[in-house]
Formats: sequence, structure tokens, C-alpha cells
Amino acid sequence: MSGTSIRVLIVDDQMMVREGFSVLLNAQRDIEVVGEAVDGREAVAKVRELRPDVVLMDIRMPEMNGIEATREIMAADTEARVLVLTTFDLDEYVYQALRAGASGFLLKDASARQLAEGVRVVASGDALLAPSVTRRLITEFARAAPVRRGVGTGAQVEELTDRETEVLILIAQGLSNAEIADRLVVAESTIKTHVSRVLVKLGLRDRTQAAVYAYESRLITPS
Repeated sequence: MSGTSIRVLIVDDQMMVREGFSVLLNAQRDIEVVGEAVDGREAVAKVRELRPDVVLMDIRMPEMNGIEATREIMAADTEARVLVLTTFDLDEYVYQALRAGASGFLLKDASARQLAEGVRVVASGDALLAPSVTRRLITEFARAAPVRRGVGTGAQVEELTDRETEVLILIAQGLSNAEIADRLVVAESTIKTHVSRVLVKLGLRDRTQAAVYAYESRLITPS
């Protein structure tokens, strides 16, 4: 995260949505809206130009949709993290965006507090994965996903230690580091180390991608 404020780019083809989110976020002392974009193509250009910390990304837009834009942003040399905005919690396009590298998602009817907190969570390097609705989304669309053989560096899940595999499964179940530490009766700092190693070994960006990986690798079966 750059500077003292979290720099946010808002991407949505509806002007009222952009303006509404901009007002809500600029009211926060630690958040600054540095720009807006009306579609995915403009979003990719604005990310290069403005170097935001967080991109609030709508999915269904003209020219270039949010999924394609997310994929391009993640492929670029940028520290920006994408937080997907959607009207529906169970939306196949949201799942595709998570696979493309988004760090989580928020419903457009989220409160001002939820919106600001979501931006802070993603900017901190974590993923917006804890809410049960996110777990439902991942499990719903992981059902039809092909078995994943490796991502990023081409690493296999077999390269993880037994404890790292256990931690990965608990991440996929939506547990926080503190909850995993309680479950495994170890220090939270130990879990943070395990999570970091899992991400590095599998070439993953954050906890959301780790959860997707776990389901697609069939380490955990959707219930």
C-alpha cells in the first residue's frame, strides 16, 4: 500500500454507482479515491497511470468486462488488488473473476462500513474470504471446475507438507488465521508462516486464490 492513504480506483459503467462509492470512500480518513473508469479497458489504463492500491471492479461492463480487466491487471507489473462488485452473491462471473486473480468481492448493496472495511482488508494484503456467502460462491462453482494440476509456478499440491496442506484446507473452509491457530493449537504467527509458504509454493497471490485452488484440486469437496 502506498503513502498514508489507501488509493482506490472505482470501475463501473453506471455514473451514480461510481459517484456514490466515491462519496462514501472519500469520507474515510484513510481512503482516497484517485480515479474512476467506465469499463475494463479504461480501468487497465488507469491502473497503469494512477497506481491504485485497490480497484473496485464491476463485472458486467461494455468494451471490456471486469473479468478480462482483472486478468490484465494481475498480469501487469502492479501492486493493485481487485475487489469485485456485484449485484448477486451467487454469480458465475464473480467466480471467474476470483480465478482471474481478484482478492474477493462485495455486494453493491453493502453498507458504507462494509465497503470501507472491505477496501482496508484487501489493501492490507488479505482477501475478503471470511463471509459465508463467499464460501458458498466458491463451492457452488468449484463443483464444475476441472481438477487443477498446478498454477503459477507449476507447483503441485504434493509439494506441500502435511501441515501446510491442512492449513490450505482450513483456508478453503473460510477460517481466519486466528481460527486456524485455535483449531490446530498453535500460535497465530505460526499459521501466518504456513500460509505464506503455501502461497509461495503454489504460486498464488492470496487466500482467495488458495481457496479456489483447494477446491479445484479436490482437496476439499463442496458440500
